[in-house]
Amino acid sequence: MKTKFYILLAAAVLALGACTKQEADQAANDAAAAADEAAAAASEAADATAEAAGEAADAAVAAASDATAAAADATADAAQATADKAAEVAEEAEAKAEEAKQ
Repeated sequence: MKTKFYILLAAAVLALGACTKQEADQAANDAAAAADEAAAAASEAADATAEAAGEAADAAVAAASDATAAAADATADAAQATADKAAEVAEEAEAKAEEAKQ
């Protein structure tokens, strides 16, 4: 009777061990699949970050280019205004010189 009990006990332990191993294998497979998904998500996030950085750099270059063009326009306008004022002063000086000759 004791022998049958020990045989049944050993069989039960082995059966429980098999169930536990199968569950552990399934859990390991699930964990590996989740790790693969996390790695894929991290790779996609890194790609998106690199793309966003490239777009930000392009926007910065465009903004700098626009600012440079605006500064060049302002400089040209100031130079034109200075030239116009110099011509006006020259005309006034010429008129006063003519007046002084008479």
